[in-house]
Amino acid sequence: MTDDLLTNAKKRYGDAEVYRVSAESHPVSFENNRLKEVMRRDQAGVALRVISDGRVGFSSTTNPDRELELVDRVGTLAPFGSEAKFEFPTQADIPDVATYDPAVEAVTDQQAIEKGQRLLDAVLEKWPEALCDISFGRSVAEEVVQNSAGVERSVKSSGYHVAIGVQLIRGTDMLNVWASHSSHNVFGADVEDRVLSEVLQSLDNSKDLADPPSGDVPVLFTPRGVAATLLDPLLSGFNGKNVVTGASPIIGREGDKAFDSRISVFDNPLLPGASGSRPVDDEGVPARKIGLIENGVIGEPVFDLQTAGQAGRKSTGSAQRGLASTPNPGIAVVDIAAGDTPYSKMLSEVEDGLIVEGLLGAGQGNELGGDFRANVALGYRVRNGEIVGRVKDTMISGNVYTVLNNVEVIEDTAQWAYGSVRTPAMRCRGVEVASGGDGG
Repeated sequence: MTDDLLTNAKKRYGDAEVYRVSAESHPVSFENNRLKEVMRRDQAGVALRVISDGRVGFSSTTNPDRELELVDRVGTLAPFGSEAKFEFPTQADIPDVATYDPAVEAVTDQQAIEKGQRLLDAVLEKWPEALCDISFGRSVAEEVVQNSAGVERSVKSSGYHVAIGVQLIRGTDMLNVWASHSSHNVFGADVEDRVLSEVLQSLDNSKDLADPPSGDVPVLFTPRGVAATLLDPLLSGFNGKNVVTGASPIIGREGDKAFDSRISVFDNPLLPGASGSRPVDDEGVPARKIGLIENGVIGEPVFDLQTAGQAGRKSTGSAQRGLASTPNPGIAVVDIAAGDTPYSKMLSEVEDGLIVEGLLGAGQGNELGGDFRANVALGYRVRNGEIVGRVKDTMISGNVYTVLNNVEVIEDTAQWAYGSVRTPAMRCRGVEVASGGDGG
């Protein structure tokens, strides 16, 4: 069905694109051990993008009665927009990726409340002094992209998530632990219990305090630790926007071996159930699996239409956007290949080292150059293969290109750290560990 807004914009400018989104979400949250809110949130709107005299005009609205005003507005804005380095794509075959689970819409608020209460009771049974926050959420959304070149895409998706956060306050010591999972599909009590188990295990590991190690010691990044520490500085180099601005360290290095040969990192939006999976990107370009790093060798960056045009490349189907913003390239689902070492062996081999689960203030330093420098929000001292306590006032720093060339072992199983990151744990050298005070 042809969109009236597209018809009018096409008559005026020739090259036009309409992006529509409608979404409904139902968050249920517990705060400080009590049910806080049961809500429904709705969002709907439309964005119009045109190419007028070689420049991009863009505007959006959430008012359905004022949609046609966008046709004049984008023309007014286009002279101030970016030079268009792309043409709108034509219709093409897309992969079959399931993004909608009707069972999500069948979940009721009462069921979500009961699920949250069950998890809350389980936490308080073991840690009655804890302050616990829990959220369950479900959502359904539809995104529609139509353009003057013939693309007509409509993708319906569902979302389902659980998150648990626990705070313990003992004198001047404040501990926060957390875990979560999200998916396009409804998941059962087994996944809820896995998230619960992660939280309870973190609390058990944190019962005692320990002095942090210092210097270049083995650092074991759990899957959540990999996501919190290594991914942002690594993936920023593969963002096409940073490539075209000259800020990426991988420019001119595609095909070079830059990492340990066991490191393979993919952007895989075709993974079933992953919360970022999708058959097409937000410009209507078919999605595909992208090898960012394969066996230590630098692969290709991710591009949307505009950055691909600026780089003289083709879009990789990686456009992401909000209703009020033009598209930008982004990673949909991070998928890191597993290694060959069980986690228990990774831990038992450490004579003296650090486990990192989460960071505070990540992103300090030259992130585009691969640097990271941050305080450890949740981490543990390891001695003779045993966790001896949680560390405080501890900072880690390094460069992801150096660290991923100093990999000791990689876990034999990749796990979901969050709904759109699947990664094994990694034990690495090349990380500087410094103490800002007495941790014990």
